[in-house]
This record gives sequence, structure tokens and C-alpha cells, in this order.
Amino acid sequence: MDLRLDGKTALVTGASKGIGFAIAKAMAESGAKVMLSSRKQDQLEKAAAEIDGEVDVVAANAGEPEQAEAAVDATIERFGSLDVLVNNAATNPHFGKAIDVDLPRYDKTFQVNVRGLLVWSQLAYKRWMQEHGGNVINIASIGGMHYGSFIGVYDTTKAAVIYLTKHLAAELSPNVRVNAIAPGLVKTDFAKALYESGEEAVANMIPLKRLGVPEDIAPAALFLASDAASWVTGEVLVVDGGMLVRP
Repeated sequence: MDLRLDGKTALVTGASKGIGFAIAKAMAESGAKVMLSSRKQDQLEKAAAEIDGEVDVVAANAGEPEQAEAAVDATIERFGSLDVLVNNAATNPHFGKAIDVDLPRYDKTFQVNVRGLLVWSQLAYKRWMQEHGGNVINIASIGGMHYGSFIGVYDTTKAAVIYLTKHLAAELSPNVRVNAIAPGLVKTDFAKALYESGEEAVANMIPLKRLGVPEDIAPAALFLASDAASWVTGEVLVVDGGMLVRP
């Protein structure tokens, strides 16, 4: 299947590394014009230099509405449209039991992972997609589908992302499709605390016997952004090596 995004513009948050970078790279190499966004300008510029295609960068904290607004406006001004929004940016300042979280870290997790995602979606919709149509892809997690890990607050935000994805899909149809991807354990700096104590042992718990890599997630985003998924909305595509079905 040749998944092309020629003529489309994508904005990817959290795009300087990890899953966001892999998605931005795949979309650019499939013909899209891509705006990469994350907090640090220098990391963005380094990432953009590694991508073949028409790309640009805009620094923004995903949890700050004014910065989100500036990034959305910069994308439309630079490329003339905003057809695909990938809400990938997330944070997890609390590693431990949910019952032990302090309120500042709780609030920050929800500010970025849930409120921020909604703000970026609102802006993309009002600035472009409401009139022209479009496509929103939210990066959730299988953590939003099961219980008992040591990142319960983060997982709760991802459950909210899944629920919000389905609500937005219903509200914004038929002109805007909204879907989510739920990765399993992917080898990124963000997830390092979950596997650094023993990668081989963790991998052996996964039916496909390896951790994911960002390049495992990018094709799923490419599919959802493409015309091949033109009759898909409100779905959560699990890409987890079988973690949810392990005995």
C-alpha cells in the first residue's frame, strides 16, 4: 500500500525526538509539508536537518495555549493549510503510585496531556479544519486501557485522551476525522524508566519479544492521515507487540 500525503500539511507536537520525530519524518517523506513543534528550538532544528522533505520548525510548550496558538498560526502562514494535526506531546513528571502524587505534578500532567491536546485540536479546527476539513491523530497509550502500573496518573490522562478522541470524532464529523494510536512500550528517552533496569527481561514479557521503536508507530500515523483511512474515525489503533493480549 502506497500511503502518500502529497499536497497536505501536517503539524506534529513533541516532534524533536522519539515517536513524534518518527511520525514527522514519515509524513515528510510521504509528500506532506510538515511543521515540527516542541519546546526547544535547538533540538527542533537538529531534527529537521535529519528529514528529507519540506519541513519547518516552531518552538512551543504544548501546555501553554498562547504558544499553541502561535504554532498553529505559524503553520498555516508558512504552508498555507493545516490538514493533519498530530497531538504527540506529553509529560509524566510523577513516576510512582497515583495515591502519592502531589497536586502540582498532577495538574501539569493533565495540563499538557489532556487540556493541551484539546487546545491544539480546538485551534486547528477553528483556524482551518472547520472550513476545509482535516484529520486529528492523538497519541494515547495502552496505559489508558489497563490498570496497576507505576504511572497511574499518566495512564489516567491517556484514558482521557482515548475518551476525548471518540467524543471529538463524533462532534467533528463528517469533515474532520479524529483517531488515536495507543503504543505499547517504545524505546524512547521518555519511557526509559520503564525498561532501563532490564530491557531483555521486559522484552520477554511481550508476545513479540521485543520493545517497540518509534518507527513501529510512524506507519500507523501515516495510515490514519492518508486517504486509505478515509472511512476511519473515532478509532484507537493499538501498536504494542501484543502487550494487551499477553497471559
